Amino acid sequence: MTMKLVRILLVSFLALTTAVSLPAQRRQREKKKLLAIGQAKGYQHDATSYGLATIWKIGQDSGVYDTYIRTDTELLTKEKLGKNAKNLDYFDAVLFYTSGELDMDEQQKQDFLSFIRDDGKGFIAVHSAADTFYQWPEYGELVGGYFDGHPWQRFDAPIIVEDREFPATKHFPKRFVIFDEIYQFKNFSRDKVRVLMRLDETKLDMTKKGIHRTDGDFAVTWVHRYGKGRVFYTSFGHTQSAWDRPDIQKMFLEAIKWCMGLTEGDATPRPRPTQ
Repeated sequence: MTMKLVRILLVSFLALTTAVSLPAQRRQREKKKLLAIGQAKGYQHDATSYGLATIWKIGQDSGVYDTYIRTDTELLTKEKLGKNAKNLDYFDAVLFYTSGELDMDEQQKQDFLSFIRDDGKGFIAVHSAADTFYQWPEYGELVGGYFDGHPWQRFDAPIIVEDREFPATKHFPKRFVIFDEIYQFKNFSRDKVRVLMRLDETKLDMTKKGIHRTDGDFAVTWVHRYGKGRVFYTSFGHTQSAWDRPDIQKMFLEAIKWCMGLTEGDATPRPRPTQ
């Protein structure tokens, strides 16, 4: 074999390996970006760190997204930030596991709503994200409701899966039980969101002090469109054991994918199913 032929073969081999590796490198660069906020200005949840770490691990294991975990709100802006800090323009979705009135000024609030409504990005609200920003009504509309107590505290919650076609809930059985703390909500309406799961009120102790809903309709998980964007909320996540469940982890993965526009699912509001 001549040296000229060796060089030709070597160049051909290098070109081939480069062509094969580029798609993999491109896929790595194209991983989605999730900003996960864990600031607590109200009730301090023990599971916040555990939950956000689980969200990070789900992203790493699936290869779908990278998670930037913060306990402050500095990045929730469209203003350019220095010192290598990212802003909302860098991310595909934001996740809140928060409480109370967070440290966001009026411009940040408007930037955040625009990020979802106008830019078509995603918002994942976890558990006490509904116990956040009571003084900001637009935020309550974004989430779909506000925390209004948890009469049963932590308990074996009987869940009915209303929508088994939506990507985040299609892997669940029609009914299951989970040990967690489930909220009831105010400023909530099925006219504005599509409920994916609710409590089975026929198995609840309706004599508990603090029950405010008289219709027995206790939504647990829902989705809706907010302008061009997508919103997912679940009240799961108070207990570490809930985060450890493979079905709950899959729910979060599919919810994040949907919020990032990677999958499709019907978020059209509808009345409570009769069965």
